[in-house]
Amino acid sequence: MNWLAWKMLTGDRTKYLGIVFGVAFGTLLIAQQASIFVGLMRRTSSQIIDITSADIWVMDQRQRNVDDIRPMPDSRLGRVRGVTGVEWAVRLSKSMIRVRTLNGDFTQGILVGVDDASFTGAPLEMLQGHHADLRRPDGVILDFDGYRQLFPGEPVTVGRVLDMNDRRAVVVGICRVTPPFQTFPVIYTRYSQAVQFMPPQRNTLSFILARAERGQQPQKLAQRISRQTGLKALTWDEFFWLNIGYYIENTGIPVNFGITVTLGFIVGGAIAGQTFYLFTLENLRQFGSLKAMGVTNFRLIGMILLQASIVGIMGYGIGLGGSALFFELMERSGQADLRGMWVPWQVAVIAAAAVGVIIVLSSLLSLRRVLVLEPAMVFR
Repeated sequence: MNWLAWKMLTGDRTKYLGIVFGVAFGTLLIAQQASIFVGLMRRTSSQIIDITSADIWVMDQRQRNVDDIRPMPDSRLGRVRGVTGVEWAVRLSKSMIRVRTLNGDFTQGILVGVDDASFTGAPLEMLQGHHADLRRPDGVILDFDGYRQLFPGEPVTVGRVLDMNDRRAVVVGICRVTPPFQTFPVIYTRYSQAVQFMPPQRNTLSFILARAERGQQPQKLAQRISRQTGLKALTWDEFFWLNIGYYIENTGIPVNFGITVTLGFIVGGAIAGQTFYLFTLENLRQFGSLKAMGVTNFRLIGMILLQASIVGIMGYGIGLGGSALFFELMERSGQADLRGMWVPWQVAVIAAAAVGVIIVLSSLLSLRRVLVLEPAMVFR
């Protein structure tokens, strides 16, 4: 019977391929758009993701995300270091700055000032140069995508000169970082040097990065820091999800991508359901013949579910593979807008569940006609 179900399914190649295309199109749209949404949400927390050495982020009590900088006095660092259970705590600054190259082009940049002594907060993946090169006068490390944006078409090399806030900066290293939500160059330098690049302001401390002593639970230590200092102290996970939650609640990104994913589900389900229903109608005489020969309804249900499962698995595989291929081609083409995006396993599971719903709905439309079918219609 399984072989017969397969032959019936592939008897009309046009309808068979139409059902597979409907499922594949729905899967492609769901997986691609959901993956881009996840990638964009990760980009909003790019600086958090790249700094893995700190357990706890300390910031102003009113700060809502990693970009909503509310500078603190430097004296807050000593208060955090004085909390029992803190192994070390260092400064970190983050600000937007105007960058000008020697050819006169201006752009906005993200300036990150890392600890002068330990370089905590510096990029992990260095393509050229070393962290120690930041000790050179006016030394900065520039991310790879930012370098190509500032010096398009030129060879990637250190020694380039930038102008930031009318101060000279020398590129002493090239790094690769998680792409930021705003496609601006990311520039790293020492905290004391970053203060010189920033516009004059009373407070320059954006965050305090802290690490818990061995045996201390970071979450409990963060609560202790908040109680004793009056600042907002969050673990890495808490700050990551707080930041993503802010963008989900205060931007239209989830709604826009949600509409696209929903349309992909509806269109894919409509194409697959209608085509599969027409396929069943055209094969009613064959199903009636099987009933006349004594095949039970339970067996016929198994045949239809097998046909739907084959179509679902093939369409899901093609759609998911197309999504993965799309991101791979974008990565190899060097497109910074989609660099670092892929299909997470959670998205693959969600797409599989959506395909399962499409297949079940398509099968239900067809099953009703088969179950109420009278075998006598074959002899009319």
